[in-house]
Amino acid sequence: MSWKGKAIGLLLGLLLGRGRWQLLALGLVVGHLFDMGLFRRGKRTQDASSPPAAGSTEDPYAVLGIDSAASDDELEQAYRRRMSEYHPDRVANAAPEIRDIADQRSREINQAYDRIKRQRGLP
Repeated sequence: MSWKGKAIGLLLGLLLGRGRWQLLALGLVVGHLFDMGLFRRGKRTQDASSPPAAGSTEDPYAVLGIDSAASDDELEQAYRRRMSEYHPDRVANAAPEIRDIADQRSREINQAYDRIKRQRGLP
């Protein structure tokens, strides 16, 4: 997971807010949005924590952020962790663009998880 934007947002919130927790929280939120790539123009670059674009032939293990040698329990943990990050219910009251991104990424995570389960013969 990317942390640079969050760290910069936290520092700016501390420096500019001078102890006001609202500005500290705002700095963290802006930093998180920066890490997600919402402030980049043109084609968004993907960091190691973000799933690939839909229809990609990328390794499903990379989508979940685990190694192919991971155990079934680690697979389940990675799936749950990714879904907790990108589940559309978490952004139900957000802007439509953010809801669309969360919906797309949750579909990609589900597809990768289903593909791995089929490869491993899991129910």
